[in-house]
Amino acid sequence: MVETMLADYDAAFGLRSVALRYFNAAGADPEGGIGEDHDPETHLIPNVLKSVLRQSEHPLKVFGDDYETPDGTCVRDYIHVADLGDAHLKALDYLLQGGKTDAFNLGNGKGFSVLDVINAARKVTGREINYSVVARRAGDPAVLVASAAKARTTLGWTPKYTDLGEIIETAWRWHQSRHS
Repeated sequence: MVETMLADYDAAFGLRSVALRYFNAAGADPEGGIGEDHDPETHLIPNVLKSVLRQSEHPLKVFGDDYETPDGTCVRDYIHVADLGDAHLKALDYLLQGGKTDAFNLGNGKGFSVLDVINAARKVTGREINYSVVARRAGDPAVLVASAAKARTTLGWTPKYTDLGEIIETAWRWHQSRHS
């Protein structure tokens, strides 16, 4: 709806805009200064890393393992925050060069399952990650993966962080600096 409203503002008032559709923003500033920490935290990667740091007696919850995916857990597209920042700069440049109002998906174009994230975090942290499988959450689709082809061709944007381990490594460094 907002994208429709933005297109209407362009038609009515000449106010051009770009809508950037983030998939699962992840990782942290590669220099370690800025990261993700919500209360309550709902995102998988920070929750996995916090479970390692807390070594809680309550294992990480995996919501369902009976989806039609290779390992039965949900598959999502994770995009590094540095890549999102780069996309914002390219979108601004696009508008400054006269680009039209448009919307772009921002993602890796690759899907990683919940268990892929857990296994990658094990490798990055060198620690065991305890989890328990609980019932599915209502409304969770099996797979959500972006096609960023339009952002590539129109904005000239390509994500640099495409390796899940590398994305998790930046988040891990930040979480360790905050919670150690």
